[in-house]
Amino acid sequence: MTVQDVQNQALQRIRADVRAMQAYHVQPAQGLLKMDTMENPFVLSAELQAALGQRLGALEINRYPGERQEQLKHMLADYADAPEGSSVLLGNGSDEIITLLALACAQPGEQRATMLAPMPGFVMYPMSARLQGLDFVGVDLTEDFELDVPAMRAAIAKHRPAITYIAYPNNPTATLWDEADVQAVIDAVAVIGGLVVIDEAYQPFAKRSWVQNMRVQPARNSHVLLMRTLSKFGLAGVRLGYLLGPAALVHEIDKVRPPYNISVLNCEAAIFALEHEQVYAQQAAEIRAQRQPLVEALKALAGVEKIWPSEANMVLIRVRDAAQAQARMKERGVLVKNVSAMHPLLANCLRLTVGSHEENARMLAAMKESL
Repeated sequence: MTVQDVQNQALQRIRADVRAMQAYHVQPAQGLLKMDTMENPFVLSAELQAALGQRLGALEINRYPGERQEQLKHMLADYADAPEGSSVLLGNGSDEIITLLALACAQPGEQRATMLAPMPGFVMYPMSARLQGLDFVGVDLTEDFELDVPAMRAAIAKHRPAITYIAYPNNPTATLWDEADVQAVIDAVAVIGGLVVIDEAYQPFAKRSWVQNMRVQPARNSHVLLMRTLSKFGLAGVRLGYLLGPAALVHEIDKVRPPYNISVLNCEAAIFALEHEQVYAQQAAEIRAQRQPLVEALKALAGVEKIWPSEANMVLIRVRDAAQAQARMKERGVLVKNVSAMHPLLANCLRLTVGSHEENARMLAAMKESL
């Protein structure tokens, strides 16, 4: 038996659906301006960098993570203004939390659970469902990327999902859906007895948060969990997400969390950032201030066929040929995201990060030449 034969037999032990999947792809970015992943463009001052380095250097990395994580949970609850009776769960980015939610709700055999979300939406929802053995139901948004409430209600009644995701604002459309529409979906899920996860990854750039509704109407939102990440806060490299909601629900999800899933380095960096929250708030304010000028400049570009309103640090546009435009911009040193293949409604759409004034100007110049 050859080495190849042995390897091929071993490969057969890996699930067929996994072998058929594509791994999450990150574009090589060496020497390019990254405007494809909605990162915070600002770095800490030299003074804060030194202070953080000193803090991290003093950690006992020979020890497993400990009580410091409880302090971080309290700080995150205070930062989010969590409702009374809430608990917080930490994850290695919100991606891990999505996995934990699916794992906790997965049911074998005839009782197979379902996950539901509006589409186009975050790619990790359907991927997590497939990997954890849940059925996934995507409900198309309208052509203007608004929630189709009647379609959502019908799908919820038919499929009785264990988990319904509402991204608020949505990725990749940057849409912050109408409050009444979101509450209608939450109410529909309450009737069939499921969880609603409000994904607020882009909360620093939006004009409202669902945590206010959870605080004002706790009974109506008693089955709602709020998920956030510090990636868009300004800590994409730290990989820290968190889930908050009624303690009874968070407690059950916490049971499937791997022990020590958050390193002492991640934890301390997050605590440091929250201690300097105002610095990051100013950065978010600057990004919000740059968003509308970017939108207005895009409107003036020949070849940009449509621009959707944004409540995030990204802007979705439609051009004549998204693949060609993306390739030409890359030739000019700028990376943007072609989201056309994600969903039919996204045909010839590009997703652009809102960066600093200088980054936006460079991206606009490359786009003008590429269209």
